[in-house]
Amino acid sequence: MKLRFIWVGKTRNTHYRALTADYVARLSHFAQIETAEVKDGGGAGEEGQRILQKLNPNSFVCLLDVIGRQISSHEFADEIAAWQNRSLKEICFVLGGAAGVSNAVAHRADYRLSLSFLTFTHEMARVLIVEQVYRAFTILRGFPYQK
Repeated sequence: MKLRFIWVGKTRNTHYRALTADYVARLSHFAQIETAEVKDGGGAGEEGQRILQKLNPNSFVCLLDVIGRQISSHEFADEIAAWQNRSLKEICFVLGGAAGVSNAVAHRADYRLSLSFLTFTHEMARVLIVEQVYRAFTILRGFPYQK
Protein backbone atom coordinates (compact mmCIF):
# COMPACT_ATOMS: atom_id res chain seq x y z
CA MET A 1 0.00 0.00 0.00
CA LYS A 2 1.14 3.50 -0.81
CA LEU A 3 0.31 6.52 1.33
CA ARG A 4 0.49 10.01 -0.15
CA PHE A 5 0.17 13.27 1.71
CA ILE A 6 -0.69 16.34 -0.36
CA TRP A 7 -0.78 19.76 1.24
CA VAL A 8 -0.80 23.36 0.16
CA GLY A 9 2.31 25.45 0.76
CA LYS A 10 5.68 24.76 2.30
CA THR A 11 6.39 23.91 5.91
CA ARG A 12 8.51 26.90 6.85
CA ASN A 13 8.92 26.18 10.55
CA THR A 14 12.01 23.98 10.88
CA HIS A 15 10.66 22.24 14.00
CA TYR A 16 7.41 21.20 12.28
CA ARG A 17 9.37 20.17 9.19
CA ALA A 18 11.66 18.00 11.34
CA LEU A 19 8.73 16.40 13.17
CA THR A 20 6.95 15.66 9.90
CA ALA A 21 10.11 14.12 8.45
CA ASP A 22 10.57 12.01 11.59
CA TYR A 23 7.05 10.56 11.40
CA VAL A 24 7.32 10.04 7.64
CA ALA A 25 10.51 8.04 8.25
CA ARG A 26 8.80 5.97 10.98
CA LEU A 27 5.76 5.41 8.80
CA SER A 28 7.91 4.23 5.90
CA HIS A 29 8.47 0.97 7.84
CA PHE A 30 4.79 0.13 7.25
CA ALA A 31 4.06 1.50 3.78
CA GLN A 32 5.51 3.37 0.84
CA ILE A 33 5.23 7.10 1.62
CA GLU A 34 5.15 10.13 -0.60
CA THR A 35 4.58 13.77 0.29
CA ALA A 36 3.73 16.51 -2.18
CA GLU A 37 3.42 20.22 -1.65
CA VAL A 38 1.36 22.31 -4.02
CA LYS A 39 1.94 26.01 -4.48
CA ASP A 40 -0.25 28.20 -2.32
CA GLY A 41 -2.00 31.30 -3.56
CA GLY A 42 -4.83 32.10 -5.89
CA GLY A 43 -7.53 30.98 -3.51
CA ALA A 44 -9.23 27.65 -3.03
CA GLY A 45 -10.07 27.32 -6.73
CA GLU A 46 -6.52 27.57 -8.05
CA GLU A 47 -5.09 25.57 -5.17
CA GLY A 48 -7.79 22.97 -5.78
CA GLN A 49 -6.73 22.59 -9.40
CA ARG A 50 -3.14 22.02 -8.27
CA ILE A 51 -4.30 19.42 -5.75
CA LEU A 52 -6.40 17.59 -8.34
CA GLN A 53 -3.42 17.46 -10.69
CA LYS A 54 -1.42 15.67 -7.99
CA LEU A 55 -4.10 13.03 -7.40
CA ASN A 56 -3.99 9.73 -9.20
CA PRO A 57 -7.35 8.78 -10.75
CA ASN A 58 -7.63 5.58 -8.69
CA SER A 59 -6.44 7.00 -5.36
CA PHE A 60 -8.66 6.74 -2.34
CA VAL A 61 -8.81 10.33 -1.08
CA CYS A 62 -9.07 11.19 2.60
CA LEU A 63 -9.69 14.92 2.92
CA LEU A 64 -8.82 16.64 6.18
CA ASP A 65 -11.87 18.76 6.67
CA VAL A 66 -13.28 20.79 9.53
CA ILE A 67 -16.68 19.18 8.90
CA GLY A 68 -15.23 15.69 8.54
CA ARG A 69 -15.75 12.78 10.92
CA GLN A 70 -14.12 13.08 14.32
CA ILE A 71 -12.94 9.70 15.48
CA SER A 72 -10.54 8.29 18.03
CA SER A 73 -7.09 6.98 17.16
CA HIS A 74 -8.34 3.40 17.53
CA GLU A 75 -11.31 4.09 15.26
CA PHE A 76 -8.91 5.64 12.75
CA ALA A 77 -6.79 2.49 12.90
CA ASP A 78 -9.93 0.47 12.19
CA GLU A 79 -10.66 2.69 9.16
CA ILE A 80 -7.15 2.15 7.82
CA ALA A 81 -7.51 -1.60 8.36
CA ALA A 82 -10.80 -1.53 6.43
CA TRP A 83 -9.11 0.39 3.61
CA GLN A 84 -6.33 -2.20 3.54
CA ASN A 85 -8.90 -5.01 3.47
CA ARG A 86 -10.47 -3.36 0.41
CA SER A 87 -7.05 -3.77 -1.25
CA LEU A 88 -6.71 -0.07 -1.93
CA LYS A 89 -3.40 0.52 -3.66
CA GLU A 90 -3.05 4.17 -2.67
CA ILE A 91 -4.55 6.30 0.06
CA CYS A 92 -4.04 10.01 -0.39
CA PHE A 93 -4.45 12.40 2.54
CA VAL A 94 -5.23 15.93 1.37
CA LEU A 95 -4.83 19.06 3.48
CA GLY A 96 -6.03 22.26 1.82
CA GLY A 97 -4.75 25.79 2.26
CA ALA A 98 -5.91 28.65 4.44
CA ALA A 99 -8.87 29.29 2.11
CA GLY A 100 -10.02 25.68 2.42
CA VAL A 101 -10.51 23.45 -0.60
CA SER A 102 -12.52 23.91 -3.75
CA ASN A 103 -15.82 22.12 -4.32
CA ALA A 104 -14.06 19.96 -6.91
CA VAL A 105 -11.57 18.68 -4.32
CA ALA A 106 -14.33 18.17 -1.75
CA HIS A 107 -16.38 16.16 -4.28
CA ARG A 108 -13.32 14.05 -5.15
CA ALA A 109 -12.90 13.01 -1.49
CA ASP A 110 -13.87 9.46 -0.59
CA TYR A 111 -13.64 10.14 3.14
CA ARG A 112 -13.58 13.32 5.22
CA LEU A 113 -11.66 13.38 8.47
CA SER A 114 -11.53 16.14 11.07
CA LEU A 115 -8.53 16.19 13.36
CA SER A 116 -10.36 18.13 16.07
CA PHE A 117 -12.96 20.75 16.86
CA LEU A 118 -9.95 22.92 17.62
CA THR A 119 -8.20 24.93 14.91
CA PHE A 120 -4.54 24.20 14.15
CA THR A 121 -2.05 25.87 11.86
CA HIS A 122 -1.59 24.02 8.59
CA GLU A 123 2.00 23.22 9.52
CA MET A 124 0.82 21.70 12.79
CA ALA A 125 -1.97 19.76 11.05
CA ARG A 126 0.63 18.16 8.77
CA VAL A 127 2.50 16.81 11.77
CA LEU A 128 -0.73 15.64 13.37
CA ILE A 129 -2.02 13.68 10.37
CA VAL A 130 1.30 11.95 9.71
CA GLU A 131 1.63 11.11 13.42
CA GLN A 132 -1.93 9.78 13.58
CA VAL A 133 -1.40 7.57 10.54
CA TYR A 134 1.79 6.26 12.16
CA ARG A 135 -0.11 5.72 15.43
CA ALA A 136 -2.82 3.81 13.54
CA PHE A 137 -0.26 1.42 12.09
CA THR A 138 1.31 0.84 15.51
CA ILE A 139 -2.14 0.10 16.92
CA LEU A 140 -2.79 -2.38 14.13
CA ARG A 141 0.56 -4.08 14.71
CA GLY A 142 0.29 -4.08 18.50
CA PHE A 143 3.37 -1.90 19.03
CA PRO A 144 3.67 -0.14 22.39
CA TYR A 145 3.89 3.35 20.83
CA GLN A 146 0.13 3.88 20.89
CA LYS A 147 -0.11 3.73 24.68
